[in-house]
Amino acid sequence: MDLKKLLLEENVGGFDLMFRALLGVLGITALAMNLVKSSPLKWITALIAAVGLFTSITRHCSPYHLLGINTAKKR
Repeated sequence: MDLKKLLLEENVGGFDLMFRALLGVLGITALAMNLVKSSPLKWITALIAAVGLFTSITRHCSPYHLLGINTAKKR
């Protein structure tokens, strides 16, 4: 398995990209406005928001690579 492809190849695009970014922004907003009350739920929300934003910024999802899924447009 090529490590460079596993960590750097773009495989997220289109609707998937926008959904991940929106999920991240909504999660951060919910945490900032203190809409999430319980502590374990805050950590889960923060993790989902961070992963959503990170994968939308880098346009890469490692589980997608392992499953052979690619929603990015081919160049």
